[in-house]
Amino acid sequence: MRVVIGILLCILLSAIDQTVVLPAIPQMAATLHGGHLSWVVAAYLLTATATTPIYGKLSDQLGRRRVLVPAILLFIAASVLCALASSVPMLIAARALQGLGGGALLAVPQAAVADVIPPRERGNYQAWFAGTWAFSSVAGPIAGGLVTQDLSWRWIFWANIPFGLLALVLSIRGLAGLTPPGLRGASLRGRVDFAGAVLLMLSVAAVLLALSSGGVDFAWVSPVMAGIAAAAVAGFALLYWQQRRTPAPLLPGHLLAEPAFRAIIAISFLNSAGMFGGIFLLPLLLQWVFHASAALAGLEIVPFLFTTTVGAFVGGQLTRRIGRTQPIMAAGLAIGAAGFVPMALWSTSFGVVLPLAISGLFGLGIGAVMPTSLVAAQNQSGGRDVGAATGTLLLLRAMGGAFGATFAGAFLALSHADLAAGFRLGFFACAAVLALAAIIALRMEDVPLRGTIDVAPAAAD
Repeated sequence: MRVVIGILLCILLSAIDQTVVLPAIPQMAATLHGGHLSWVVAAYLLTATATTPIYGKLSDQLGRRRVLVPAILLFIAASVLCALASSVPMLIAARALQGLGGGALLAVPQAAVADVIPPRERGNYQAWFAGTWAFSSVAGPIAGGLVTQDLSWRWIFWANIPFGLLALVLSIRGLAGLTPPGLRGASLRGRVDFAGAVLLMLSVAAVLLALSSGGVDFAWVSPVMAGIAAAAVAGFALLYWQQRRTPAPLLPGHLLAEPAFRAIIAISFLNSAGMFGGIFLLPLLLQWVFHASAALAGLEIVPFLFTTTVGAFVGGQLTRRIGRTQPIMAAGLAIGAAGFVPMALWSTSFGVVLPLAISGLFGLGIGAVMPTSLVAAQNQSGGRDVGAATGTLLLLRAMGGAFGATFAGAFLALSHADLAAGFRLGFFACAAVLALAAIIALRMEDVPLRGTIDVAPAAAD
C-alpha cells in the first residue's frame, strides 16, 4: 500500500498538469504579452509522452527509485521556473522541462506496481489508477479556473511544490528496498542506450507535433508539415538501425517480435484513439448543436468519465477472477464500438439526453480495456523488461489519443457545411476503430495471467 499511495499521487500530479493550465491561458496572455500560448500545453505533452518509454527502460536497468526521485525533483524545479516565468518563451521552455520530469511520473509508478503485485491481482489496483486519471481530467480545468480567478495563474505552478514534495517523500519510502526482477540476478548498470533515447524522443516529438499542429498552426499540405513528417520518418529509420546494433536496446525488441505483444499495443493505440475521439467530439456536440456553455459541456461529460472508472474497476475484478485478459478486452471493445454506433446514427430530434446516456455505454467498454491491456503487456514481458513494456504501451496509448482527436477534428473540418454530418462521421470512425481493435483482440493469443511476481529473465534482445 505504501507503493500504491505514492503511485497514485505521482499519477495525479502528472495527469492534472496536462489540463490545469487550460483556463489560465487568457490570463497568461494578458500578463506575459505574448502569443502561441497553445504551446504551454503542447510542450508539456510532447516531452512527457516522448520520454515515457525511456524512463520505463531506465527504471528496469537502474531501479525504480533511482529514476523516479530525480524526475520528481526535476518536475518540482521546473514548476518553480514556470511560476517565475517572465515571458512566453520562458514559460514554454519551463513547461517542456516539466514534461521531462512528468514522463517518469507516468511510466515508473506503473512499472513499480508490477514489482509488488502479481499480474492476476493487478487489475484491482489499476481501477484506482483509472479513477485517479478520470478525477484529474475533471478536476484539472476546474481547479485551474478557480485558482486563476481568485489568485493568479502562477499559483497553479506554486501548488505543485507541496504536492511534489509529498510525492517525493512517499516515493522514497514506498520504493525503499524495491528491486526490479531484472536487477536481482545481474546488474545492467552502465548499459544505457542514450543514443536510442535521444532518437526516440525526437522522433515521437515530431509525430506528436505533426498531429497537434496539422490543420491548426500549419496547413496539412505545406512545406513545414512535409519537413516535420520527413524528420519523423528519418528519426524512426535511424532508431531502427541503432536498436539493431546496440547491445542494450532501449525498446524491448524481443517483445515487439511477439505477435501477442504487438496485438496488445495495437489494441491500446486503437482504444485510446476511440476514447479521445469521443472526448473531442462530445463537448463540441453539446456546445455547437445543443448550445450548452463550455463549463456545462465539461460537466456533462462526467458520466462518460464516471463509467470509464466503473469499467476499469469491473475489468480489474474480472481479470482477477478468470485469470485472462483477452476475453475482457474483446468484450470491452465490442461494447465501446456498439456505444458509438447510435451516436453515428444520431439526430437532433433525439434530444441531448441520448448522447449523454450513450456516452456512458462506450465509456464503460473503453474503461474496461485500459487497465486490462496494461496488465496484459506487463504479463507478456520478462522480469527485466516490465518497465520497458509499460513505457512502450503508454507511449502508444498517448499517440493513439493524439491520433483520435486529430481525425475527429478532421471530420468536422471536412463537413463544415453540414455540422451534423461531421459529427456522425466522427462517431462512426470511433466505432470503426474500436471494432477493428475488437477483431484484433479476438484473434490474439489468450495468455493466462501469472499468479506470481518473479519470473525467469527474458531472452536477450
